[in-house]
Amino acid sequence: MATPFRSAQQLLSQYAEYHRDRRNIATHFVGVPMIMFGALVLLARPTFELAGLTLTPAALALALVLPWTLSRGAFGLGSVTALAWVALAMLAHLIAGATGQGPAWGAGFFLVGWVIQFVGHYYEGRKPAFVDDLVGLFVAPMFVLLEMLAPLGLFRGLLAEVERHAGPTVLRDLAHPATR
Repeated sequence: MATPFRSAQQLLSQYAEYHRDRRNIATHFVGVPMIMFGALVLLARPTFELAGLTLTPAALALALVLPWTLSRGAFGLGSVTALAWVALAMLAHLIAGATGQGPAWGAGFFLVGWVIQFVGHYYEGRKPAFVDDLVGLFVAPMFVLLEMLAPLGLFRGLLAEVERHAGPTVLRDLAHPATR
């Protein structure tokens, strides 16, 4: 397993090697946020007191994920990714607190998100990146945001470097395994 102390460009380039089929990338636009949200809903309860603060397991998870995300070297993309984590965590806490159905919502989003991911990897013809490197689980949100925001003019230089390393995106021909 590779070290988690790689730059955003290195991490995204490695992750992108597993995500060159446009349909796979499109499924990640839905599946990755669903998985993030589902996990945060599941971790939004129980609450507990620590040093006068009311916390949840989700808050503790964010205390680990956010500094790592912000420290990857692509400050703008790291900041946007951190904001996405915080926004999803706020929504997750609302859902978990507003209904006794929080665990069902969390599990549902989490599982459906993974199903969508595996459909995308069927098109890709390749296993998910996290199978070879667990850090891929934390790179996925950055990758999705990079792919979403670059067409809007943001982080185009970073995307160009990632594609220089991993190659362009394609539509693979499922009938011809040689194109996979």
